[in-house]
This record gives sequence, structure tokens and C-alpha cells, in this order.
Amino acid sequence: YTIIASNSISSSWTPKQNKLFERALAVYDKETPDRWQNIARAVGGKSVEEVKRHYEILVEDLKHIESGNIPFPYYRSNGNSR
Repeated sequence: YTIIASNSISSSWTPKQNKLFERALAVYDKETPDRWQNIARAVGGKSVEEVKRHYEILVEDLKHIESGNIPFPYYRSNGNSR
């Protein structure tokens, strides 16, 4: 499982587009009419479908992280002081 693999399914997103996307998500919440059209317009260069897909990938990534499926460095104490 890697974030890069899931992101490569959609066309590549620049760091600037990701920042605009995150900002647009905060501005246009679930209650906003035509939410995805507004977000796509705010990001620029992305279709409504690409924006929706990017959001789905983001939600999946968050689910994996929150459920603990992403391995974080884990140090087992074995009695030896480090």
C-alpha cells in the first residue's frame, strides 16, 4: 500500500493543485450546491470527475491511516535501554 500508487491512477497533481484542492474542500463543504464544480474550478486544470476521484483517494488514505493499517515505526521494549 502506497499513496503514490493510488495517486498515479488519476493524472498527476502538483503540490499547488493539492493545496488549492484542500483549501477548496474547506470553503465548499457538503452543503454547497455544485460542490465539485466549484472545487474543480478553484483547483484549475482538473475535471469534476478528477476532483471527485482525488477526494475518494484522500478519504481512503485517511481511513487506512486512522485504522492503523499504515505502519508507523514501532519500537518494542525488550528490557535493554536504548
